[in-house]
Amino acid sequence: MPMQQRYGAGPDQVDDMTTADLRANFMVEGLFAPGRIGFAYTHFDRMIVGGAVPLEQALEFGGGEDVGTEFFFTAREMGVANLGGAGWIEVDGERFALANRDVLYIGRGARRVVLGSDSADAPARFYMNSVPAGADIPHRLIRKSESKVLVLGEAERSNQRSLAMYIHPEVAPSCLLLMGITDPAPGSVWNTMPPHLHERRMEAYCYFDLAEGDRVMHFMGRPDNTRHMVVADGDVVLSPAWSIHMGAGTGPYGFVWGMTGENQAYNDVSPVAISELR
Repeated sequence: MPMQQRYGAGPDQVDDMTTADLRANFMVEGLFAPGRIGFAYTHFDRMIVGGAVPLEQALEFGGGEDVGTEFFFTAREMGVANLGGAGWIEVDGERFALANRDVLYIGRGARRVVLGSDSADAPARFYMNSVPAGADIPHRLIRKSESKVLVLGEAERSNQRSLAMYIHPEVAPSCLLLMGITDPAPGSVWNTMPPHLHERRMEAYCYFDLAEGDRVMHFMGRPDNTRHMVVADGDVVLSPAWSIHMGAGTGPYGFVWGMTGENQAYNDVSPVAISELR
């Protein structure tokens, strides 16, 4: 399985970065290639992001050569969100059927993971977040209907959105991973408002369900020194603990958020007023 690397940078290095530099350090593109599986090892709390689009043939992984352990899951856990057509995942022979927007939690100790689509004409589109884990927690399928949904924001301010928690202490436990899906409401464009920092956790955003001609303008950086990246369907943005994160789309979109760090307290954040941004 090909494993890209993302080393990131500190806030004092951003000023010297070109657009290409920002994208090379804080974005992962091309994860959802038909018939392939790919990963990027990030040095943001050692989260791995991955994508797989199985067609006629299933795709599999499980070896630990890229992470320095016997198996991929020797010291890791993972969340897998299906952003495409119906599919299935086998974990050591146990099969789970995933519809669109279902999420599978894979606990520490798994050895062989196989991913497949019900139909190559409408393939599954599996997005993966994996982080180090220090506890054995059973695998669990969390269906869309089982997620905990919060409605946030205001339509009048173009930031109303629904936030669905999947891998979360209130829904399905994990060691350190948090994972969910957010959708702006029709007519709203902004996500994660107001912007904030969580100095004890990093976050990854996978933007999806964008039309071919639409983009999300994702803002990052220290509150007094912001930058932006233009993001297409399937692109992943890596948000270090020192950075704000918010975005606005030119059309409808959703995003998968995954977090890891010192705790799983979703509200352990420091809000930043819009008037303070520079």
